[in-house]
Amino acid sequence: MPSSSAQDHPHDDSAERGPRGIQSIEVGGQLLLALAHHGRPLPLKDLAREAGMSPAKAHPYLVSFQKIGLVEQEAEGGRYGLGPLALQMGLIGLQQYDPVRLATPLIEELAFETGLTVAIAVWGNRGPTLVRIAEAPSPVHVSMRHGTVMSLRDTASGRLFAAWLPQAQWQPLLALEAEPVSAKDLVPILAAVRAEGLARVDGTAVPGVSAIAVPVRDGSGQVVLALTAIGPSAKVDLGLDRPLVGLLRAQAASLSQRLGYRADQATKA
Repeated sequence: MPSSSAQDHPHDDSAERGPRGIQSIEVGGQLLLALAHHGRPLPLKDLAREAGMSPAKAHPYLVSFQKIGLVEQEAEGGRYGLGPLALQMGLIGLQQYDPVRLATPLIEELAFETGLTVAIAVWGNRGPTLVRIAEAPSPVHVSMRHGTVMSLRDTASGRLFAAWLPQAQWQPLLALEAEPVSAKDLVPILAAVRAEGLARVDGTAVPGVSAIAVPVRDGSGQVVLALTAIGPSAKVDLGLDRPLVGLLRAQAASLSQRLGYRADQATKA
């Protein structure tokens, strides 16, 4: 008998499906995803509905998840929530994520896509400090290198951190600014940054050079780094509704989500 081939089974697309998994785990996993998405315990009927299944189908999965600690059930009310094992796994997962390591390959892609220099800045003992730089195809002729400390008043990265860090943390560093500046001088600038959710400068630090910085947050909502795009003012579209801002916001949001940040919780808070 001739052996069968792909031609004998024109509707067999198993080769295109990728590695075979265990369907029951994938189905049950929808319950865990629903709990993670809502961030609070849910009654069985609501949880089953969110996972796209009937309560009768969902219940055996929840029983098994309870046995291994992925889910726990409230003694009063009977609602289901994530269990101790799920929480422990989440904490370990966050510990394994280094924000700078995650963002480094991203800035190379952003520099290529936007034609701008894109940098990662973190908060150091002297203020916002560049730790990674992806040069644009046509580099900006500005003194930028790893370890450069950015001005709190005049740069997008500096304004971004000052807007969300406690004033007591950054005010002493104002003495390091090239020109005298007080915390009072920064009040309207930082209020605008918080209102817009990002920082923009147009030729402030260097004439003819503009920049946009967006925040990347961790699971506690803290700003852990700034993604900053820098380039000639003619090439940096600072409009809040323009593609560059949208792209930077989307990438920062994706990184924040990987670090455990949830925008809906921040809104409720």
